Amino acid sequence: MSLTHIDSHGHASMVDVSDKPASVREARAFARVVMQPETLVQIKNNGLKKGDVLAVARIAGIQAAKKCADLIPLCHPLALSKVAVDFSLDEANSSIEITSYCKLTGQTGVEMEALTAASVAALAIYDMCKAVDMGMVIEQICLLEKMGGRRGHYQRETTGRHEVNE
Repeated sequence: MSLTHIDSHGHASMVDVSDKPASVREARAFARVVMQPETLVQIKNNGLKKGDVLAVARIAGIQAAKKCADLIPLCHPLALSKVAVDFSLDEANSSIEITSYCKLTGQTGVEMEALTAASVAALAIYDMCKAVDMGMVIEQICLLEKMGGRRGHYQRETTGRHEVNE
């Protein structure tokens, strides 16, 4: 299998998608932030001085998906039609599960946008809470599912709860 982002001279190259037909493309991604139980309680009760952690993280994730091409050098700038970022508080494991969803009709997929949304939402949670819990860990950033395009449907096998509202 050849690498799609390397030209015939071995240089990094943006893929030319101009000949690909536009189709509906969707992707879902996941990230988890593990923290001290007291931190999760403060987030749940909106008790942190910086404000509503999950509201800020949701907006950060949405903005990040829209800026993906500015962050990942060979990504195409995309006209996203939908971005959603949702959270599930897992009190048993003292963590927040983040799920993101991106959709468009276009010539290339939205996997990187969904992954960027989940990642930056996790970073925003860390930033909002670092004054009370610098030991938080961001983990398990992964693509859950992608639909559309030449390669069709991909779904990660999971045992956990990874849902996002569309």
